[in-house]
Amino acid sequence: MSEHRRGIVTGGTWCVDYNRVVTHWPEEDGMAEIVGEERHGGGSACNLAIDIKRLDPDMPVDTIGVVGSDEAGRYLVSLAEEFGIGTDQLTVTDAMGTQFCDAYVSRITHRRTHVYSVGAAGLLTPEQFDFSATRARYLHLGLPGVHRQLDAPHGSDESGWVTVLKMARAAGLKTNLELASIEKELLLKLTLPCLPHLDFIIVNDHEIGALAGMATVQHGVTDIDACQQAALRVLEKGAMSVVVVHCPAVAIAVSRDGQRLIKPSVAIPPELVVGANGAGDAFAAGMLYGLHEAWALEDSVRLAHAAAAASLRSISTTVTVESWRKCLDLAQTWGWR
Repeated sequence: MSEHRRGIVTGGTWCVDYNRVVTHWPEEDGMAEIVGEERHGGGSACNLAIDIKRLDPDMPVDTIGVVGSDEAGRYLVSLAEEFGIGTDQLTVTDAMGTQFCDAYVSRITHRRTHVYSVGAAGLLTPEQFDFSATRARYLHLGLPGVHRQLDAPHGSDESGWVTVLKMARAAGLKTNLELASIEKELLLKLTLPCLPHLDFIIVNDHEIGALAGMATVQHGVTDIDACQQAALRVLEKGAMSVVVVHCPAVAIAVSRDGQRLIKPSVAIPPELVVGANGAGDAFAAGMLYGLHEAWALEDSVRLAHAAAAASLRSISTTVTVESWRKCLDLAQTWGWR
């Protein structure tokens, strides 16, 4: 990889999140009260781009995606420009409205539930990704299962995701893929063909189990040993140099050069926790930032945990992520589990 490359390009989902705190998540035909509401940008490409800029405003970040020419689309473009994110390849279309998501967080459990409309995101194709001019070092791509054109076969490739990853690596970028909470069969169909074209993959405890064909969460409890074995199995399925698994209690990292790491998470005071929406994006941002800066694996995981903990203080995805130094200071103050 050229030492002159620097920065991250995000590709995929840009949507407007309508974040709502509810008293509890109701059963069907039930009722819950909305006790808090905010509008923010959301989606894998948006969240990671903003999180990286919050961690380090000097890090070059560009993005590739599709939004509508409506008020929501203008809001997302203005948000990218506010953070200094390059938008030359953030296409604005008249064909469909901007993707949006109703993101509910339970005040009791802090768990999130997403209901979304795909909108213009469904128009994103491999042809809209041009890596010829970028000097970025990493591509962060997502979300399989949300972008219908990319989900479909493309030429001789199993999907447009595979095509984009091949293009990025041919242009000299290292690649990471973010997954969505979709049904297992579709997750496997879309993700497994991508593994030979990835340099990193950062997933949660449920996703690593699905990819490895193993039970990693039993009755809501994460099996740490099973997650590590699943991570090793997935490592052998692809070209990744590092596989990282995160859950609320720990992170597990395994590398092709033989490193094995289990790191407990930050002990953020419970009264500061508002919601987990965006915590996975913040974790990925911290992890990729550390890897980009050639930090030791343990230091990268430490920042990933710290960024995720900082993000828990808001119902939105990115608002309470701070500079990487401040995130680490907060983690030091709160301590580790």
